[in-house]
Amino acid sequence: MSALDRYDEARATLDPDDGEIETAELVVTDDVLVKAFGLGPGAELAPHEHAESTNVFHVLEGRVVVVRDGEEETVDAPGVVRHDRGAVHGARNETDEVAVFTASLCPLP
Repeated sequence: MSALDRYDEARATLDPDDGEIETAELVVTDDVLVKAFGLGPGAELAPHEHAESTNVFHVLEGRVVVVRDGEEETVDAPGVVRHDRGAVHGARNETDEVAVFTASLCPLP
C-alpha cells in the first residue's frame, strides 16, 4: 500500500449489509471533502442538494444508479458523474454486491 493512497485503508472499513450505507472520510480540509460510500445491496443515498458546492461521484466498484434532478442513469465502475451546485442528487445500489463510490464536495459550504 502506498503511503499517499488512502483508499485501501478506507475501503477495508466499508462492509455494509443489505440496505445499509457505510462511509469513510478520505480527505477533509477547509475547502474540500472526499468521502467514500459503501452501499450494500438495496441501499439508497437519498436525493439531496448542496446549494453552494459542486459534488462529484467517482464510482470505483460495482454499479450505481445515479439520480439527478429527477433523472436516473446506471453508472458502472469506473465512472465519474458531476453534480453542479444546487442539483438534487443521490444514488442507489440495485445489485446483489456492495457498490463503492467517492463523493467529492468543493468548496465546502
